[in-house]
Formats: sequence, C-alpha cells, structure tokens
Amino acid sequence: MAGIFSIVTTEILPIGLLTPIGATFRVSDGTAGLMMTLPGVVAAVAAPVVTVAVRRADRRGVLCGLMLALALADLVNALAPGYWMVLAARVVLGVVIGAFWSIGAGLAPQLVAAGRQGRANAVIFSAVPLGSVLGVPAGVLLGHLAGWRTAFGAMAVLSLAVFAALAATLPPLPPETPTRLAVLRGLLRTRAVRAGLVITLLLVTAHFGTYTYVTPFLEDVTHAGPGAVTALLLVYGIAGVVGNFAGGAWAGRRRSTFAVAIGLLAASVLLLPLLGTAWPGAALVLVAWGLAYGAVPVCAQTWFVRAAPDAPEAATVVFTSSFQATISIGALAGGAVVDASSPSVVMVLGGCTALVAAAAAARSPHAGSGPRQRLGKGGRIT
Repeated sequence: MAGIFSIVTTEILPIGLLTPIGATFRVSDGTAGLMMTLPGVVAAVAAPVVTVAVRRADRRGVLCGLMLALALADLVNALAPGYWMVLAARVVLGVVIGAFWSIGAGLAPQLVAAGRQGRANAVIFSAVPLGSVLGVPAGVLLGHLAGWRTAFGAMAVLSLAVFAALAATLPPLPPETPTRLAVLRGLLRTRAVRAGLVITLLLVTAHFGTYTYVTPFLEDVTHAGPGAVTALLLVYGIAGVVGNFAGGAWAGRRRSTFAVAIGLLAASVLLLPLLGTAWPGAALVLVAWGLAYGAVPVCAQTWFVRAAPDAPEAATVVFTSSFQATISIGALAGGAVVDASSPSVVMVLGGCTALVAAAAAARSPHAGSGPRQRLGKGGRIT
C-alpha cells in the first residue's frame, strides 16, 4: 500500500502543480498535461513486458528494485533543467507504474489468509484515494511554499523510505503462476475481459480527461486561490478514501456496484460546470466525484480477477495495462479540448463519456457469471 501510495502520488502530483510547472518551462496547460499522458503510455507497455520478463523472479526483489527506480525518477524530476528532462523522468515512472501495479496489486492471496483477502485488497487499493487525500494536497502545499521541485524531492525521500520498509518486512514471494504471453492472449478471448476493457477505456478517458484539468477549472471558473484549491483537493481525497472501502466491501457482493459508481462519477462531472462557480458547490460535487472514483479501481480489479480466477496476476496485468493506456488517452484528449476551448467544455464531454461507460457496465456480461472458464495450456480457455 505504501509503495502504491508513492507511485500514485508521483503520478498525479502534476495535476495540482500543473500551472507552476508550465510557467517554469513556458509551456501551455495542454503541453504540461503530457506529464500525465507519457507515463500512462509507457506503463501500458511495461505492464505485460516487465511482468513476463521477470515471471520467475522473487516478487520481493522486483518490488524493491522498482522503488529505487521511482526514487531516481523523482530526483531527476526535481533537478530537471528543461521540460525534456521532466518527460524523461516520467518515462521511468511509467515503467515503475506498469510493473509495480501488475505485480504488487495482486499479492493479497500470498500475504493473508483466504478470508481476509477482500479486506487486504481494500487496504492495498486505499493507496489510490490516499494519494489524493494526503499525497497531492501535501505536495501542492509544499510546492506553493517551497517550489514544485521541492515537492518532487520530498517524493524521492519517501520512495527511498518505502524501499527500506519493503526490504525489511516483505517475506520471500516466489511467483505462484508465472505470467506468460499465451496466458495474456487467452484472457483477451473471454467476453467479460473484453467488456471490462471497453468499460475501462470509456471510464478512465472520462475521469482523467477531466480530473487532469480540475485545477485550471477551480482557478478559472470557481476563482479559487492556492489555499482553496488545496482544500478542495483534500475534500475530494477524503471522499475517495470512503468510496474505496465502500467499493471494496460491496464489489464482491453486488455486481451493480461498478455501474453505480460510474453513474455517480458521470453525474458529478456534468454538474461541476453548473454548481462549481462557487466553492460550496464545487466542494459538494467533488465529494460525490471522490466517492465515485474511490470505488472504481477496486471494482475494476474485482471485475478482471473474476474473469480469470486461475490467473490473478495475468488479470492484474490486463487491468493495469488497459487502465494506464487510457489515462494517457484521457489526459491527451482533455489537453486538446482545454487548449481549444475551456475547462468547462472538458467537464461536459467527460461527463457524457462516463454516462456511456455506466450504460456499458450495466448491460455487459458480468465477470464471473455463467460457466466458469479456466486457462489451460498455451492460454486456451476451457
């Protein structure tokens, strides 16, 4: 959880520091949004490539090495003399994101007893909203007080601390089911996995196409100052923590949880231009948005793992790769729209896309329903 918290915070920290970073290197908000686009593209490729390459390696050593790479990326980001160096650091971050998520997010079965795996997954995935409730607001505050470079320097120190903690506390973790390319190809033949990929494409495009540019919206439309922006992001993050544990509790019991969460996210994004002209309305909408998106990662992970109960790490690879690739699509699309129009237009288009995702989740074949499918030799489905 601490490792994923460090990764998530580093990944989304530019959202809260988009304006000062862009001003330092004299680039537009849309160009600065490449800091969100590039890691997602790299992570989408790294998830299957790195996981297959280290399929027989002890997971403890792999995770420790990835945390050292994250610390290096944060340090390079903090010292970057030009925007090209920032983007180079984000490439390294993308490799870490894809590999760490694919390997680490599915480790609950090896770390706890069967009856505690649902709770363990909720704890692991709580790193996502905690990155918003603690990481990003703290980073934004530090960035405004001491400069955005200091925020990334602090993340480098945190990553080193997490490396030390992983090395000291994790037991040996040999892979239980090595992930091969044939297994990944086999997963793509299942209806539930294909449905999950479509829903992920629509949902994550909608969320990151809008949330990447929520700070410019709060500054331009809500007229919130730096302190108010930090407070509003904190409100969003707190709601996200609540949504994560609610989603973790309900996703395993109610298959409609995913669709409900997406529908609430769509409504929140669509209402932000209407209610977000003043900070009370913006706060109300961000609470609903945080609750909705807080439940999304654990619901999506549950969907993919149900689709492949005999290959949980391979399912996590597919989930991670699709999720990260779509972050890039969403941030890039949002950047193009915000440069051509305004943050409010981005919110409307993103909300409409999320509505389509909610409809797809409600109508799609649910993972785990119907006859159980197994992955046989060579990735064939039986």
